[in-house]
Amino acid sequence: MLAGIVRDYGQPVMIWQAGTLLGTLFVAWLLARLVRRMLDSRRLARHEAARFGAESLHKALFPLLGGLLVWIAQTALDDYMSTSLLELALVPLIGIALIYIVFFIARRSFSRSGQAHAWLSITEKLVSVLVWAGMVITVLGIQDEVLHWMASVRFRVGTAHMTLLSLTTGLMWVCATVIFAFWLGSVYEDRVMRAHSIDANLKVVLSRLGRALLLLAAVLISFSLVGIDITVLGVFGGALGVGLGFGLQKVASNYVSGFIILIDRSLRIGDTIDVSGLRGQVTEIRTRYTTVRGLDGIETLIPNEKLITDVVQNHSSYLTRGYAKATVQIAYTSDLERAMALLVDAARGVERVLVDPAPAAYLAGFGSDGINLELGFWIEEAAKGTAGTRSTVNLNIWRLFNENGISIPYARRDIRLVGGLPAAVGGAVEMGRDPVIGVAQAQTQIQTAGEPAAVPGTGLARDGAAGV
Repeated sequence: MLAGIVRDYGQPVMIWQAGTLLGTLFVAWLLARLVRRMLDSRRLARHEAARFGAESLHKALFPLLGGLLVWIAQTALDDYMSTSLLELALVPLIGIALIYIVFFIARRSFSRSGQAHAWLSITEKLVSVLVWAGMVITVLGIQDEVLHWMASVRFRVGTAHMTLLSLTTGLMWVCATVIFAFWLGSVYEDRVMRAHSIDANLKVVLSRLGRALLLLAAVLISFSLVGIDITVLGVFGGALGVGLGFGLQKVASNYVSGFIILIDRSLRIGDTIDVSGLRGQVTEIRTRYTTVRGLDGIETLIPNEKLITDVVQNHSSYLTRGYAKATVQIAYTSDLERAMALLVDAARGVERVLVDPAPAAYLAGFGSDGINLELGFWIEEAAKGTAGTRSTVNLNIWRLFNENGISIPYARRDIRLVGGLPAAVGGAVEMGRDPVIGVAQAQTQIQTAGEPAAVPGTGLARDGAAGV
């Protein structure tokens, strides 16, 4: 190709080729813009992973259309003049288009959430290096020499004789078929997930089975293309069965239990369940474990075997509502009815607190220091957490009680000392020192059995006959 460029350099035919190349690239640019606008309107309604892969497809439009138009022009003009420039331009156009097409397939295969994956980065770098190396070899015209050299490098793998060319070709076939299977699996999963007539659990089962079968078929086909006898997989299957019977028994049990849960639809995504004292909402059902988000917002991974063997209570009829309560104690001198009305007001207007059923205040009991009250209310979407809502309600209770003179009592203890003062206390009083009496940070009142007489320096009252 370079020799043809050198031969045509400075000739009028080079000007005709340059004009034809610029014209075809301009038409390809206009067509790429038109197709991109048509695809953008559809891309807005698609999920994140599809939009993530569509970016690479949009970048491939211009070189792909440009290569097609340049090839048409070269074929039409090849009988009338030299087309060395057009032939050279085809190499980067087709190579770059191939890179972006592989990027599109890889991003749809390895990036289901729209985020970059480790395998995606490795695939893109490897494809870029191979395609650019192939373009350089093609431009230099040494592709036949390189292939001959790779075929001459021979080595043995076990009992098989292989060459560097056969090994490289086999690896390329394996990678291509596996990536293509992943792409077909992602397309199949998207179609299944968008179906409205299929149950949610059945969608998950069909998508995962489809992806697994496509991957298995890709591996078998690639082995056949490379020339590997697939009967050797029987030995591997036997070894895998022994491993599952011993070391991987729990893992296999969890996988089987996961498929049972998905098929018999005993649990659904969004159900509120109670298993082994843990209550929460089912957010994801995987083949090995199930994710349950508790009422405090913490997600727990429960092995699927536990959901099959243990007792599971399903509270899905309550949807995502959760019941919460706030307890408070008021003084006996406070207005009880006013305090209960303020408790109900404290829960009104708080975000996620349901109006129906309405918050209600209850008299829970009579304590030693005050009257025990309880406020009960329902929280919407309790699986997101209830601590913040309960904190807001408690702050409202504190504010309303302070504004309306409702007091929350301190602990009060009345201590009666029967008999005479201990000798240590009496000695301390006579010596003018303050005695230490172990009444731990409580308001203490010392009462006497008869006429009290103040004991200097103690805060105590003493009766000479009956004691203190």
